[in-house]
Amino acid sequence: MTSLVEKFSKPVPRYTSYPTAPHFHAGIDDATYATWLADLPEQASLSLYLHLPFCDRLCWFCGCHTKQVNRYDPVTRYLLALQAEVDRVGAMAGGGKVTALHWGGGSPSLLRPSDIADMTARIRRAFKVRPEAEFSVELDPNDMDEARFDAWALAGMTRASIGVQDFDPIVQAAINREQTFTQTQHVVLAVRSRGVRSVNIDMLYGLPHQTVAGAVVTATQVASLRPDRVALFGYAHVPWMKKHQTMIDEAALPDGPARFEQAEAAAAVFLAAGYLPIGMDHFALPHDSLAIAYGQGRLQRNFQGYTADRHDALIGLGASAIGKLPQGYVQNVVATHDYQQRALNGVGVIARGVAFAGDDVIRGHVIERLMCDFALDFSSLRAAFGADAEEVIGEAIAIGLADGDGLVRLLPGAMEITERGRPFVRTLASKFDAYLVGDSARYSRAV
Repeated sequence: MTSLVEKFSKPVPRYTSYPTAPHFHAGIDDATYATWLADLPEQASLSLYLHLPFCDRLCWFCGCHTKQVNRYDPVTRYLLALQAEVDRVGAMAGGGKVTALHWGGGSPSLLRPSDIADMTARIRRAFKVRPEAEFSVELDPNDMDEARFDAWALAGMTRASIGVQDFDPIVQAAINREQTFTQTQHVVLAVRSRGVRSVNIDMLYGLPHQTVAGAVVTATQVASLRPDRVALFGYAHVPWMKKHQTMIDEAALPDGPARFEQAEAAAAVFLAAGYLPIGMDHFALPHDSLAIAYGQGRLQRNFQGYTADRHDALIGLGASAIGKLPQGYVQNVVATHDYQQRALNGVGVIARGVAFAGDDVIRGHVIERLMCDFALDFSSLRAAFGADAEEVIGEAIAIGLADGDGLVRLLPGAMEITERGRPFVRTLASKFDAYLVGDSARYSRAV
């Protein structure tokens, strides 16, 4: 397996979008976005993503758009701009109904209880949020106190997403993320006692000083908390993009085969604990909506990873937030100061994006289905795309015929990624990426 890891772990996109973010450009602007929003159906289903680009400490492994703040004043100013954008986009989105709402960061858990209540009320005034909408929030256990637990529960939180990374103190010191098992357990118990029905925990492998044995210990501790979902992500070391990652000692990072062993060992813990494997890096208990969607072939993938949320449009709100509409992708201004100025002056905040063209939609569909289902059904492709499906079907057959590593299997009317091939699904999906040839962007390792 070591030779396969070395062969197929080359850097490729994570495929949370297609075309991928390096291909976004400034030709997509506020006027484009306004037109796309106006074209949404009257009863469109909407998923909202709200980005809070602040943390009260900066974890060195982080790949998000965020900054450390020592005072709350910058957060207060930012929330005024976010409210302005919520009002503006809510009016433009018309009669769409919100079926999912996700707060990410940064650390939205650092918001004060009064701001949690005010922002939630503002969102519900600006958008038609359905009573049964999923409401998820990323929580840093170091931020949380009883008042914040109460505020998020009263706001309607239905899922708490908790970052763990690794419980080993040596690893935590190397990534500037101190967080005990007891702290994490307290958060899980606190949200569940307030009626939050779902808990997600994120764990990382490939961290500095992390070992296979250590990954097993952390996975075992995570499983003991019985989260409904677990995301097992490979650490993406991209210091050319995230300068704070230069604080990490590269000599302490495990190599490709060691990363693979950590991932496989942690996955075995979750499987033994009764979790079902979902896509390439998620696990869920059988009752969870993610597991149900996977079993029914309804699993989706977007910038938040795997999701069961089916929607007509994803609306990104806040600095750097990305949205997806039927016509393409849009991304807000990344710099917080620029975002605030534009939002508070009542103008749009779109910085770039990409409109679907040519065979983007079908290739994006093929990549998503491989990432979600590990298979392509040729009759379904033909039913959805007609004659346009023949080119990618031909490519799939060629990939299957050329495979000499046992990663792909051709079946009557389908291509399937084998169990042996599943760890390398990103690399296999990249074979359908028409933009990758000659692409100058730098990506993280596939495994």
